[in-house]
Amino acid sequence: MKLKLTALALACGFATTTSAQELGTITQDKVTQIVSTLSADDMEGRASFTPGIDKAAKFIQSEFQRIGLQPIPGEDDLLQSFGMYRVAPVEKEAKLNKSKIQPEHIFAITDKKELEWKHKGKQKVMKIGEDDDFRNVLRALKNEQEDVLVLVHPKHQEIFERYQHYMGQGSVKKELGDGNSKVFILTDQLSPKKYSIEIENKIEQLQLTNVAGMIEGKRKNEYVVFSGHYDHIGIQTPVDGDSIANGADDDAAGTTAMMLLAEYYKKQAQPERTLLFVAFTAEEMGGFGSKHFSEQLNPDQIVAMFNIEMVGKPSKFGPNSAYLTGFERSNLGQLMQQRLEGTTYSIHPDPYPEQNLFYRSDNATLARLGVPAHTISSVQIDQDKTYHTVNDELEQLNMEHLTNMIRAIALASEGVVNGEDTPTRVDKSQVK
Repeated sequence: MKLKLTALALACGFATTTSAQELGTITQDKVTQIVSTLSADDMEGRASFTPGIDKAAKFIQSEFQRIGLQPIPGEDDLLQSFGMYRVAPVEKEAKLNKSKIQPEHIFAITDKKELEWKHKGKQKVMKIGEDDDFRNVLRALKNEQEDVLVLVHPKHQEIFERYQHYMGQGSVKKELGDGNSKVFILTDQLSPKKYSIEIENKIEQLQLTNVAGMIEGKRKNEYVVFSGHYDHIGIQTPVDGDSIANGADDDAAGTTAMMLLAEYYKKQAQPERTLLFVAFTAEEMGGFGSKHFSEQLNPDQIVAMFNIEMVGKPSKFGPNSAYLTGFERSNLGQLMQQRLEGTTYSIHPDPYPEQNLFYRSDNATLARLGVPAHTISSVQIDQDKTYHTVNDELEQLNMEHLTNMIRAIALASEGVVNGEDTPTRVDKSQVK
């Protein structure tokens, strides 16, 4: 045992007040056990509104209970449930210049039960051309106030089909009202003189659930959040007979890290600040879990958020390294780096700014409210071939790296947890 602890001390550089023995409680065996359970086939890809995600929630809840976490402020249970609406297509018909469009080449983002559009100038028409960035246009459309018909060039067929599949399972809305609608059509007719569209949807009221627990600190109303999303994309088109998108890296790995950090901090003396550990639901469907969570607390009382996503594979910076999205938006990353000085661990600025990762995970909701909320990740997203596929399996993960990432976050977060470090706030006016 002494040899193992000595080796760990050398690996960590031992530059903080955290002892090697304490970090040694974060074991690779335990990491493997948790991430294996969350990414197993019997979780069925953990898609929202499925038995698989319910099973995952119960497992995380049982682990939180075993660890000894308490419900977060305002809750009387570790399960933070809330109602949503799912709008699922029943029938889709469209014509451009009298040419009928195949249903699989249509999807809509709407909260309406029925849509019936004809070319009378009432809908704005936009194009996603051959050289346009599909995701950038989609993000821009979030701020659009009018009904929009979006014509998508066939070059974007792969990403179009991905979105069409998601929307086919049902889009999720917090409220139903008089919001605008967007209809996307995959076509080479980007300047039609006439169009007609008819869409019929089924509307269901369903439930989503975050799993959230707390270790109360001496400063009860100063919160530090550790989080990861436990949902994924469920059952997909079979590839070599495999249809389950297990989501091992996205984000069973991050959820596992959050759970192991909860157990780690529970074994320490009472923290200075109150620690909140949250497994978010419905990140893949629009971040609804983190949005609901953010509405239950005063964001001014949240000192920092360590959101953890896709940390199961080594980063481009080498072993024991990760990056922080939105690094320049607060000094949380710098504070983390200072805590890791003298160790083999390192945190770097996000090397993929063109991917807009700061806005693509659950940190974004709290960052928009001024919280120093960032995502820790190590995935080489520009090269990763398993992202959102059935190949995101346990065998793709590097368990030694994942274990070291959890230990690194434990070291890097220590100053914020013990009240010695207070990161600067995010400028809300600079967050879109």
